[in-house]
Amino acid sequence: MPYIITEKTIALLPSGKETKILELDQEKIQKESITKILEYNCNLNGSTLEGRRKGSSYLIGASYKPPIIMDELKRIILIPTHSSKNPNCCWFVLGNILKYSLNKNHQVTILFKNHQKLDLNVCYANFDKQVLRAMRLESAIRGRKHIKNL
Repeated sequence: MPYIITEKTIALLPSGKETKILELDQEKIQKESITKILEYNCNLNGSTLEGRRKGSSYLIGASYKPPIIMDELKRIILIPTHSSKNPNCCWFVLGNILKYSLNKNHQVTILFKNHQKLDLNVCYANFDKQVLRAMRLESAIRGRKHIKNL
């Protein structure tokens, strides 16, 4: 059975044709690709991966590498590092990132809520832009709920 993304999920990392999954309390290897896992989870939440991309693009105006809302009620927003068509694309859950910084090897070091660290070989400015997009998406969701309640 494909992996179900929850609040405990930290990251989905490519590992050949499999996916390495980091959670707050463990690591797992899933036989499915990241794309299959994302599609399955989007379907569970009544949408498709493409539908989630389009929705995010509409809300924040970013059409390239948009973050996606995986579960609106649980506020699970996923941040891609590359185009989802890129086999090196990693996905991170916004709510489980404590902070990130540029390290001496010119990589991004991410510190997660469970104090686990991960060095990521991506441009700091690009990663920062992706996190900011995800935060804008989270804000847009909150704003939309506020408007409904008026």
